[in-house]
Amino acid sequence: MVFDGVSDTPSRVDVGVAEGRIAALGADVAGRIGERTRIVDLTGRLLLPGLIDSHVHPVEAGVERLNCDLSSGWTREDYLRMIAAYAAADPDREWIVGGGWQQAAFPGGAPLAADLDAICTDRPIVMSNRDHHSAWVNSEALRRAGIDRDTPDPVDGRIERDADGSPTGTLHEGARMLALRLAPSPTADEQYAGLLEAQRHLHSFGITGWQDALIGDYGNHSSGIVDAYQRAMDDGALKARVNGAIWWERERGAEQIARIQELRERFQGEWFRVGTVKVMQDGIVENRTAAMIEPYVHRCGPGETHDDGISFVDPDLLADYVARLDALGFQVHFHAIGDRGVREALDAVAAARTANGASGITHHIAHLQVVHPDDHPRFAALGVAANIQALWACYDPQMVELNVPLLGAERTTTQYPFGSLLASGAHLCAGSDWPVTSPDPWLGIHVAVNRRLPEWHPDHNPEAFLPSESLRLADALRAYTSGAARINGRDDLTGSIAVGAWADLAVVDRDPFAHPADTIADTRTIETFVAGESVYTAAPVAS
Repeated sequence: MVFDGVSDTPSRVDVGVAEGRIAALGADVAGRIGERTRIVDLTGRLLLPGLIDSHVHPVEAGVERLNCDLSSGWTREDYLRMIAAYAAADPDREWIVGGGWQQAAFPGGAPLAADLDAICTDRPIVMSNRDHHSAWVNSEALRRAGIDRDTPDPVDGRIERDADGSPTGTLHEGARMLALRLAPSPTADEQYAGLLEAQRHLHSFGITGWQDALIGDYGNHSSGIVDAYQRAMDDGALKARVNGAIWWERERGAEQIARIQELRERFQGEWFRVGTVKVMQDGIVENRTAAMIEPYVHRCGPGETHDDGISFVDPDLLADYVARLDALGFQVHFHAIGDRGVREALDAVAAARTANGASGITHHIAHLQVVHPDDHPRFAALGVAANIQALWACYDPQMVELNVPLLGAERTTTQYPFGSLLASGAHLCAGSDWPVTSPDPWLGIHVAVNRRLPEWHPDHNPEAFLPSESLRLADALRAYTSGAARINGRDDLTGSIAVGAWADLAVVDRDPFAHPADTIADTRTIETFVAGESVYTAAPVAS
């Protein structure tokens, strides 16, 4: 069976590939088969366009996979064991840096420096959480960063403190950077190795393209990302079609647009393009930095100054910046988690439409955790795409223990409104935000359809989360294929199976349309093709 990336159901049709493109469909294929033609039998399987991740951080994820990677752990004990093993295996490394812990493993989502001090007191430890909005640090890291009870919170972050104001070991948003900026950045070789490892991993899920959601001066991974892509292209090693989103430095203003234009001029190739600007408008709910219209249920603690989150860019300035970028032909990729953050992003696009008219550029807002119902129809009206991370729309521990208590019962019902956005006419694309969560698109699609994790998942909860907001399988798949291709401005040649399109394809081990919806996550990739070249083949299953 073949899912073409556009239709509602798969169909039985032959697909012919030649010279990297789809050369024929249906009855036209048979006459083109020659002695050297490879025939792929799709019996019991599904062929679909190569999947496209609309929001991912592959270099950062790849570097983490090759270093102190905590993403396979689930508990405090798991993380401490992994960090201790990593520190012991590399005693000469001055800084111990890694990431991948989940906030729900700790009371209030805030781990303690004392736990890390038990592992190491003479070397700083900085462990970013899975979403990279917070860091768990030991006392030596706090000392080197000069963070003590008298250190004020940065305007774009917060330091977790005890009753007397002393830092306890968790740094949120901009406060995270106070420590991380002192740590050695990955070398060019490490970033290149990280990119290749990430590409290998993404290929194993049938992913043939993505939007790299953060390229620029943020953290200690991103400044050399463009060089890693350039090296991969020079080596002929980049086997994916990538769009880069340039980081908007929120402490600066419109003067940075000239630098952004220079990057766009440098990268306009088939494999790697730069034409998008990434604006992080707010933080996340779990650490109360997502920008909310109404205050959080749990108000501020010692030393805190925000009870309704943080707008990282002044909304009036944001409107001006987006109008300027839109006029120059740049797409804007917003991070917005809270309902105020989403509204501010929509307001900025509205200002751009007023200033420039219909530019034809599809700006998009990623994450969309809390969206006020009044704003649902504005997506279609403004031509703004909803960039969804569907894996988050479930009752996992983070939702149950951290999000719901902070949002309250009424606001909880406004989270991840995928069905409502689609019904209002919004264009959907989908991504993983890896390494925040798994890059497996079938796991995300499973949650989009079922609004719960599969039974085998460690965080499975049998109760569906707001099932009225679920998507049909075809809608979710389109968000990962033709919908994502449109966001990358490549829907003329990718994201669908059509004559003339690039033969970026994936073969999976079943037709999920013919199986129960609660088994979607069991789908596995058999083979992945980029421009007709096989770039991944699954190992045979032992009998």
